[in-house]
Amino acid sequence: MTDASTLRLFRAIRRDPRTATAARNTATPRGGSRLPAGSSGHVRRPGRVTCSAAIALLMLILPTALSAQPRVLDVGPGRAFRVPSAAAAVARKGDVIRIAPGTYEDCAVWSADGIVIEGESADRTVIGNRTCRGKGVFVVDGNDVTVRGVTLRGARSEDANGAGIRGEGVNLTVERVRFLDNENGILLAGVQRGALVVRDSTFIGNGSCERACAHGIYTGALELLRVERSRFFDTRAGHHVKSRALRTEVLDCDIEDGPEGTASYLIDVPNGGAVLLRGNRLSKGPHSGNRSTAISIGAEGVDRPTPEIRVESNVFTLGGDYHTVFVTNFTATPAFLRANSLPRTVTPLHGDGQTASEAAPRR
Repeated sequence: MTDASTLRLFRAIRRDPRTATAARNTATPRGGSRLPAGSSGHVRRPGRVTCSAAIALLMLILPTALSAQPRVLDVGPGRAFRVPSAAAAVARKGDVIRIAPGTYEDCAVWSADGIVIEGESADRTVIGNRTCRGKGVFVVDGNDVTVRGVTLRGARSEDANGAGIRGEGVNLTVERVRFLDNENGILLAGVQRGALVVRDSTFIGNGSCERACAHGIYTGALELLRVERSRFFDTRAGHHVKSRALRTEVLDCDIEDGPEGTASYLIDVPNGGAVLLRGNRLSKGPHSGNRSTAISIGAEGVDRPTPEIRVESNVFTLGGDYHTVFVTNFTATPAFLRANSLPRTVTPLHGDGQTASEAAPRR
């Protein structure tokens, strides 16, 4: 209950005299018989008791309600907290952390649940070149966390898998974040519940295969990965998107190797699971590290339910002088391809599935 609703309840009790009047007219003594009219026997007055109880209830609830209101922690020069890590150290459930434009040589561990971490300008709020716990620029331990409006760059670790965001809690939302020159853009490895939702974000120059490969986005076996309206460009060595989630959705994204990118697959779903790839612009470049296919599903062994594989309304281009396959399906679930625009030199599908006859004309 909020402080406002508590006050409304208290005022309603005070302003309704019928409770007290009804109580006086029906008052019963301890013995159980009604007192006769005009009796001078002692009678409790429930109206006053109710009012007193409401005051006591208000005194108990109001401090808790007030303390539950989200705080705003301001970060930046001349603000309450100079760097993000200082705010992270005191953040509690439900807080909003607002980071002023600037360049912060910093990293932070976010442990509180339900917080929102937001920069005032993604282009001008740049955080990184530091790695906390040997894992990432932002290490998110809390559940139900949102990160938006910042640039995270330069994550490095001894294991060559430093991440712009290392997610270790349940349910992470990323909006309007730029990931530049990290080993992993986003890494969620040990999380097996909840969802990672990425919207309107940019991944440029991430990836590494110095040791185990790192990627633009890499998720373990969580319930859902959804990537919407985001751009991946110039990924190095790993994959732009690699997902072991039970369900993987990539919608309305631009995923492009570019002239210098060396990524392996554009999208890799190595263990199966439900797949929906719709409305994307996809392109393999001349220096792709794996020219065999653009999209790979089930290459490392299918170990989860795969109820559907739908690849629809995508535009694929090939920037190199070589042959490739658009979708390679290693699962036993038929892949359904519809209305995709492909060059004539590209094989639409290898493996189980079908290409609908109403698909877009081959170029």
